[in-house]
Order: sequence, then structure tokens, then C-alpha cells
Amino acid sequence: MTFANVGKLGAKPGERDRLIEILIRPSGEMSKHGCLLYEVGINDDEPHMVFVSELWESEAAHAASLELDSVRAAIAEAMPLLSGEMGGYRFEVIGSPLRS
Repeated sequence: MTFANVGKLGAKPGERDRLIEILIRPSGEMSKHGCLLYEVGINDDEPHMVFVSELWESEAAHAASLELDSVRAAIAEAMPLLSGEMGGYRFEVIGSPLRS
């Protein structure tokens, strides 16, 4: 069953754009390991936050992706830019009117 991870990451002052650059860096590895969608965005109402929506083939595929060298390197690079303010939701997708 498809797994969704929708979250928000707080960036330290002046670091939001640098955090976004790390998160949107092209990675063919993720799709090879079950990532169906990875979208990064912002909201002017929360200018220090970065929003991420992910869809994965399964929760196991998502968990396995966190062990990829490229993902671990990106996480290590992003960590110093984070304020510690985070939130989000994780859930199993039941269905969608956009696909059968």
C-alpha cells in the first residue's frame, strides 16, 4: 500500500533557501528505491518553514531510503540548518480519484 509522509521543517533564520536547495537536489536514487513523489514547497504565512510531501511504494521503501548514502549525506548537510521546529503526518494511502 502506498505510504505518505507530509511534513514541515523549520529553518534557522536566513537558512530556508539553502535548506530548499538541499531538499530539491536531483536524486535518481530515490525513485529507484520506491519514491513516487517528493515535492518541496513554502508558504508565505510561515516564511521560516519548508513543507515536504512524499509518496512511497511502501513504508518499508521509505525507511530503506533513509539508509542510502546520498540521503544520509543530504540529511547531515541539512541538519545544521534546521531550527528544531518540525511537524507532520505519516499515513497509508487508501485511494485517490486521480488513479485506479
